[in-house]
Amino acid sequence: MNSRSPGKKLTPPRIMALGFATLILLGTIFLALPISIHEGKHISIIDAFFTATSAACVTGLVVKDTLNDFTVFGQAVILILVQLGGIGFMTAATWVALLLRRKISLRERLILKEAMNQNDMQGVVRLTRRVLFYALTMEGVAALVFAAYWSNDMPLGRAIYHGIFHSVSLFNNAGFELFGEFRGMTPFVEDVVLNVVSMILIVSGGIGFIVMSELIEYKEKRKLSLHAKIVLSATGILIMLGALVVFVFEYTNIGTLGPLHEGSKVLASFFSSVSLRSSGTNTIDISAMRQGTQFFMMLMMFIGAAPGSTGGGIRITTFVILLGAVVTMMRGREDVVMFRNTIPKEQVYKALTITILAVFVVTIATMILSLTQDAPFLAILFETTSAFGTVGLSMGLTQELTITGKLIIIIIMFLGRLGPLTLAYALQSKVSKELYRYPKGTIYIG
Repeated sequence: MNSRSPGKKLTPPRIMALGFATLILLGTIFLALPISIHEGKHISIIDAFFTATSAACVTGLVVKDTLNDFTVFGQAVILILVQLGGIGFMTAATWVALLLRRKISLRERLILKEAMNQNDMQGVVRLTRRVLFYALTMEGVAALVFAAYWSNDMPLGRAIYHGIFHSVSLFNNAGFELFGEFRGMTPFVEDVVLNVVSMILIVSGGIGFIVMSELIEYKEKRKLSLHAKIVLSATGILIMLGALVVFVFEYTNIGTLGPLHEGSKVLASFFSSVSLRSSGTNTIDISAMRQGTQFFMMLMMFIGAAPGSTGGGIRITTFVILLGAVVTMMRGREDVVMFRNTIPKEQVYKALTITILAVFVVTIATMILSLTQDAPFLAILFETTSAFGTVGLSMGLTQELTITGKLIIIIIMFLGRLGPLTLAYALQSKVSKELYRYPKGTIYIG
């Protein structure tokens, strides 16, 4: 007879998966209540499920207009899901436990390590404290700026509410907005203040709490970890590259950058590039972009943000390690070296595993959606990649999804936020130790 309790079989990855699933379930229940929807409006269970998943997984794909369909109560539910989904439900639970002066157990530290993408448990509780402090500080300051800015165009109470909602949504890279009619931030394409503050929030949430913590402490320590160096340098390069591609490809497109003056074209290009890091907020019409731009955006969404951040995708460090492995192989060298540090082979294998699993997930989902949706293949692939990267940008397909299509996108958003490798760990049975090894064999490649 097995004396172990069922709770002990819940590994940290399984608890992570169950935690997000529970958060989504609760969100679905609350959003399906009549109090969440404006009088005369209707929301089905599948739409409530879709919205709750999109919010908890900080994606931003919407089948219902956040402003015109949901009441203030419904919007508050979405905002809470975004906040808990962004910083992590375990982070919030730990903060509450610390406030109550309750000791954090070893098991809880293991779960936090998994949630924060840490390699060990050392300092994980301290990092959790900092995560919440940094998140609330960034959101609070941005909310004040937004509120002061919008107070000229709307009543003060409404300006404050809009400021809080959009600061939380942008910092958590969620993509939800209160401008109505599924327009995103297109009315503010030439607004420098809103664009710059929004980009700061998106990048701050996308680089990850680990890197943010190191940046704040840099004045004292004068040192950055290898992880921080890779994230910051790769993020900067990808943002510059993305802005350049959007600017060049869309410069004469009358549906996007064409009608704007030079300064606004540069601003819109940078905002579009920053948004690809996992934000999903747009200032120009995605569906009106040229196909070359849309395909490039899919590549950037697939890469995603940094580990331990509010974003999704295969993660930027995974992409950099794979790129480093390719360069190493082409140079005929054995070790992947970055910033005078050798990357362990285990991390290279992990990066390769994550990427292959992600490609498999996106490919299968796209194939199924192509059978259920009467839409161009590029739009379907774009939607799937956006869902996996928890980005939330769309070429207009979201509102046209069938019930089967919505269920597929829900699954992809969940996988994208949790991470395919974490889900694989959550589903695997107990791993037994290797008692022997087979002889090495040779396979001819290339």
